[in-house]
This record gives sequence, C-alpha cells and structure tokens, in this order.
Amino acid sequence: MAGKVIGKGPLRGYLLEEVLAWLLRSSGFEVLTADDDKDKEPWKVLKEDKNGLLVRGRGAWHQVDALGQFRYVPPFSLPVRLFVEAKYLTTTPVGLPTVRNGHGVIHDVNEGETTTLTAPGTGRPRTRYRYSYAIFSTSGFSPEAQDYALAHQISLIDLSAPDFAVLRNLVKTTADTIHAALEATPAAERPKVREIRAYLRGPLLDMYDAVDLTDTFRVPLDYLAQALHSRSQLGLVLAFPAAPFVLGLASDDLYAFVDYAKAHLTHAVRLRRIDQTASHPVWELRSAEHPEAYALRFGLPERVEAWIVEQDEGMPARTRYIKRSMLSTMTLYWMDGEHAQTFQLRYEPGELRFAS
Repeated sequence: MAGKVIGKGPLRGYLLEEVLAWLLRSSGFEVLTADDDKDKEPWKVLKEDKNGLLVRGRGAWHQVDALGQFRYVPPFSLPVRLFVEAKYLTTTPVGLPTVRNGHGVIHDVNEGETTTLTAPGTGRPRTRYRYSYAIFSTSGFSPEAQDYALAHQISLIDLSAPDFAVLRNLVKTTADTIHAALEATPAAERPKVREIRAYLRGPLLDMYDAVDLTDTFRVPLDYLAQALHSRSQLGLVLAFPAAPFVLGLASDDLYAFVDYAKAHLTHAVRLRRIDQTASHPVWELRSAEHPEAYALRFGLPERVEAWIVEQDEGMPARTRYIKRSMLSTMTLYWMDGEHAQTFQLRYEPGELRFAS
C-alpha cells in the first residue's frame, strides 16, 4: 500500500465482510480458508491469492468475500457451502450486474467436475458441495436485481433498515478511524488491508495470525470485535425459511430470544408487517404464546413480498396457501461453544396480518 491509501468506501466493505464472516460462524457455519482444503492440485477447490479466497468452478476460479460451510450435512445431500458478498454503499441500491454475477459464480461452482481425468492413475473423484449465494447490502436492491435474484434463488439481505443502523454505524466508524490512521502513518509503515483483516479475524473468528499492528489500528479493531461479541445492541442472526433464501433477523435484545428459544426449541410465532421507514417492507416475529418475550424483525424485498401475495390470487382460502408458503417454518442455529443449537419457528397461518 505504498503511496495511495485505500478509500473509506472499500475499507467499509472489507470490514463488513469480516463482520458477516463472524455472523456466519455464529449461525452454525464454519468459515473456510484455503488451509481447510488439504488436497493438492488438481483436486484442490480452495486457494488463496493476493485478493483473498478463491473457489474452483468448472470454468474458472472465483473470488469470494466470505465462504461458510454448514457444520452438519443434511441427510441424502451434499455438504452445504454459502458464498457471502458484502456491499457497503450509502445511497445507490445494488443493481442487476451484482446479482447476475452471483448467479454466474454459483452456476459454475455447482457444475464443477466430479472427477479429475487428467490426474495420474484412474482419475480420482472430487468432493462435491452444494453452493448457495447471499448478498448483503447497506443500501437495498434495485427492482431488477430483486426480480433476477428471486428467479435464480439468490438470497438478498437488506441492511438498510433502521434495525441495522447500529451495525452500519459501527462498521462505518471503525473504517473511518482506520482510514484516518492509515493517512497519518508513513507509507512504508502502513499495514496492508489483508493484515488488518487478518488481525480482526483473531478476536472475531479465533483465527489468530502473526500480525503485528500498532495500538492505533488494534484499538478500533478490538472495539469492533468486542461490540459484536457483546450483542448488546447488535442482535443479528441468520434464519433459514422453507424457501431458497436466507433472512437476516434483527433484535434489540437477542438474548431474550435465545433464552426463550432454549426453553421452547420449537414454537409457534406470529408474523406481521410493521410501519417502519425503510427501503423494503419490514416484518416482525413474536412468540404466539408469549408475545412479550422477544421481538425479531426482518426485511422482505418488495418484489419478494409481492410475489408471495400474487401466488395467493385466485385461491379460495388464504390460509391454505400460507400453510405451505415459504414463511411457514424458519430454522435458526445458535452456536453454544462448539455445539450448534437448533430452533424452529413455526408460522401459524391465522396469525398473518399485513397491518401493524
């Protein structure tokens, strides 16, 4: 990084990527690095270059912001891996090109060769995985991006809602502090971006590397990690509905939900849309039996919500559709040490309300 200092925007994006890697880990995924692939060429599917982690596809190697592998393999299935892409933008929604690129990547890696016929000997089979793709954006998504993502099963997680303001501001403040420190540091002594990220992965992901940073850089990075671990105002967890996408749930008191869910591993919830200024409809989840116990909120891109409603047109009874709709069941995974606890939220059709 001799000479020019990285801009605030890209730096915010890099830090958001590390925050999302931590979110993956806390939601039941193992965050992968090139060291997790012990195979040698030509069987290797993960490798590192100067820009980060690469994943082998059928036609090319693809860079990934963060890659998680779910800790447990579903019955009669392949190990599940999730590509995570982070976009920290202030005003412009993520557009079609970003989502189209994600679809191209997923199509290529899921079409990867099953054997390596060019290898010496008989041709050894490669391990196969089922890859999915999720894009997190602090500025929402364009209508075209939403339509394309819905058609090709790309998950869109909108972090522009007020519920995620604390998270956005934390990343922004940390990035701006690091940027100011970089500008004040002589070019020859500035840490590289990959060193900053490697240091942050220590307290966030227990991936400690031999990175020597001065207190000027360590202090804001440590504060970011401590704020995430405390979850006092950063209630954020991933939920997996019976649908081909991921939901990001936010809460002012995530531990209230966790404590309740530990005592009620499977329970019915009420779902309603609430009035909140955001770039997309915001929905709230509460326990059907004890609605005061917790509140979780998530955003549905408006095109996704419209698609759900449109499916019901012409149906003789709304509840008949809702019972088999994509929001009828949500599964959440919560890491308790090295064990992933599983919570299942069952949606009661009669509780659907579109008004707050």
